[in-house]
Amino acid sequence: MLNTRDILETIRMIQDENLDIRTITMGISLLDCADSDINKACTKIHAKISRLAENLVCVGDDIGREYGIPIINKRVAVTPIAMLLAASGGAPVAYARTLERAAQDVGVNFIGGYSALVQKGFAAGDEALIRSIPEALAATEHVCSSVNIGSTKAGINMDAVALMGRIIRECAERTADRNCIGAAKLVAFCNAPEDNPFMAGAFHGAGEPDCVVNVGVSGPGVVRNAIAKIADADITEIADVVKKTAFKITRIGQLVATQAAERLGVPFGIVDLSLAPTPAVGDSVAYILEEMGLEQCGAHGTTAALALLNDAVKKGGVMASSHVGGLSGAFIPVSEDAGMIAAARSGVLSIEKLEAMTAVCSVGLDMIVVPGDTPAEVLSAVLADEAAIGMVNGKTTAVRLIPAIGRGVGEELEFGGLLGSGPVMPLNTKSPAKFISRGGRIPAPIHSLKN
Repeated sequence: MLNTRDILETIRMIQDENLDIRTITMGISLLDCADSDINKACTKIHAKISRLAENLVCVGDDIGREYGIPIINKRVAVTPIAMLLAASGGAPVAYARTLERAAQDVGVNFIGGYSALVQKGFAAGDEALIRSIPEALAATEHVCSSVNIGSTKAGINMDAVALMGRIIRECAERTADRNCIGAAKLVAFCNAPEDNPFMAGAFHGAGEPDCVVNVGVSGPGVVRNAIAKIADADITEIADVVKKTAFKITRIGQLVATQAAERLGVPFGIVDLSLAPTPAVGDSVAYILEEMGLEQCGAHGTTAALALLNDAVKKGGVMASSHVGGLSGAFIPVSEDAGMIAAARSGVLSIEKLEAMTAVCSVGLDMIVVPGDTPAEVLSAVLADEAAIGMVNGKTTAVRLIPAIGRGVGEELEFGGLLGSGPVMPLNTKSPAKFISRGGRIPAPIHSLKN
């Protein structure tokens, strides 16, 4: 039972510390919509999404009003579309347009799943879908795309890595008049989870139920304020406070998830207990690290502080929910985090430092704006480096790079909303072209042989 102190504390977290439910994401299997006729498949897809997600937005709004908890996004994730394309053939963008129409009809913020899983090679439909991503993301507003290029079990598909560098550049070029937003809706994964509720990487895995509700929480501001109250504490005490705070945040996510599942009449899937920042002042993972004692995020010691934070968040959150999944930890998307933006602008936070940080936190090199003239093979090499961290360490890593077409280091791209704004960060442009052009597959590490 909640006592008065708990209730008042939760109200303060919401009003003063930017606590919110970042997303309610409905996962929908489209496997039963597969058809050899692409037009029939698209008709089935639209009908199924419209039927199952018809009340998603209004249920989310109702729960938010009843409990006084901001629920920022309502989203849909679907079966990787490459799987359906294998059955139908045809122009893949027809599926993207269908997803866009369905997203508009049910009123969600984003729909994810224009995706392919190619960690071990290209199956039927995979390469065609990947090559269509620039056109699909340029032609739609709500559709998000992801490609899994590696895994601990399979290794890294370097043919896919080489192709994805070119795809990222083309996405940016096709949407250059819209601040290259196409590239911001595309993520390359290693060890992609099947139940991730966060965009742009959300898709509904083949091992998931027919329909499920997943919830992503957020509360960097709450964690920062909790640490601020123990200014003279040692590191052990800080870890303990973060654990307790993560527990409280995740309990709210569990409440919203179970309520949403019950009202929508579908199973509750998972709570993703990730600390997802926003550009709002005070709602920053970087500020948490600075509250621990760093002058600015990116200084030496940042990786150690982030490792503490990520581990404590997982330990506290996992006890607060019956099912934890997705990514779960601390996100470090540069353009979406006010502290990261400031550190990147000042030059304290470099891409090399960010890469080191991704070894100990959730996700990877996320929402990073790079010079518009960056060669595709350099983009591919960044993907390969980050995938290697995920593959060897048995964790999810991801890359969302946005080449700022026509702009260079020191300039910025403004996305607006939760995507924020990003300073163009310098990349090492010594050529990796020969390495990337070799193709083939980086073998899985020896510790993948577990069965």
